[in-house]
Amino acid sequence: MTDTTLSTTSLPLFPIDPSGVDRHGEAALMRSLGPVVRAVLPGGVRMWVITDYALLAELSADPRVGRDWRNWEALRRGEIPDDWPLLGMIRLNNMMARDGAEHRRLRRPLTRAFTRNRVERMGPRIDQIVATMLDDLPRQADADGVVDLRRHYAYPFPMQVICELIGVPEAWWSKFRELIDTVIRADTTPEQFLASQAERHEMFQRLFAMRRAEPADDLTSALLAAGVEEGEEAFTDEELEDTLWTLIGAGHETSISLIVNATRALLTHPEQLAMVRENGTALWGEVVEETLRWDSPVGNFPARFPTADITVAGVTIPRGDAILAPWSGVNRDPRQYGESADRFDITRPVKRHLAFGTGPHVCIGPALARFEAMAALPPLFARYPQLRLAVDPAELQPVPSVFSNSVTGLPVHLGPRKN
Repeated sequence: MTDTTLSTTSLPLFPIDPSGVDRHGEAALMRSLGPVVRAVLPGGVRMWVITDYALLAELSADPRVGRDWRNWEALRRGEIPDDWPLLGMIRLNNMMARDGAEHRRLRRPLTRAFTRNRVERMGPRIDQIVATMLDDLPRQADADGVVDLRRHYAYPFPMQVICELIGVPEAWWSKFRELIDTVIRADTTPEQFLASQAERHEMFQRLFAMRRAEPADDLTSALLAAGVEEGEEAFTDEELEDTLWTLIGAGHETSISLIVNATRALLTHPEQLAMVRENGTALWGEVVEETLRWDSPVGNFPARFPTADITVAGVTIPRGDAILAPWSGVNRDPRQYGESADRFDITRPVKRHLAFGTGPHVCIGPALARFEAMAALPPLFARYPQLRLAVDPAELQPVPSVFSNSVTGLPVHLGPRKN
């Protein structure tokens, strides 16, 4: 970060496309405008975008830049309407939207409850879920033998896993999927957004009542007990609701996109798939990490708010302005990955990426996302060795979202099944 400043008003406004139709092209265009870009989101909401990998990593760790939406001056001035759909990802009452001691208070119980050990204990159950869904895939084929792999595999699998971890009753899973979709999609109306927020509140209150009456071996029960057992301040119901809501949303949507994007990457890069097949299970970790870099599940993540004027690459970002983190964009930054940044290459020597963010607010669920991808991908390609896309890759439609980076469907031909 430098001390030579430019006038913020001299920078043009770049419109973020809510359809996500060419997310990587959009990111490249913003990079061409400079390391700091003024952008406008759906609804006319303005945010800053840091297009440089190293600068965004530095800014995410800067103690002067936090996640507490109470510091957003435009919101304080009443310029952001209460029914703006993206507020569902910003105006939360959990660790994602707190800084300093409050962030640590809310994150600490979750890190104790949401451990790698808890995820790994679900390993046999996860393998069982995967096997059942793979067995069922042929029955999901249409008259032309086409199966939507997103709808019938990548979509229900992580939702079932995260709901079982949290303790959500099976009868509620489909409703939670609908509510999450309402938040991440850019075509959600204000009326739909407000209705979804009311409905999710009612469902969580029912869940808390159930687990208070009958605790179980799940995250909801563990977090309801958190604080009481350690002598710390317990979660309020609002804090717990927003914490679990974020876990379901992030734990579900990120894994869907990771599984879909990895499958699509391999099916459109046959030389990479051949390399994976030749090496048995040895390269699947590289497939997951390169997918996280090359086609990150999260496109843009809102928002961070400076608590003082800061200067980034010669541009002053005023205190209380909002900053958008373009994770999928910076993960193809040529300044970080060289001229091959746009190429899917599982042999790439530089493995580091920002798919899960960085700094104090780094995502809490990377272990689960990686675990699910490693559980879902190798068995899929082993069970259906002739798996192939059923349409031209150009026909795949992006999820209409500022946040989610994936496609709405992944139609495939399974080919003969290998037992």
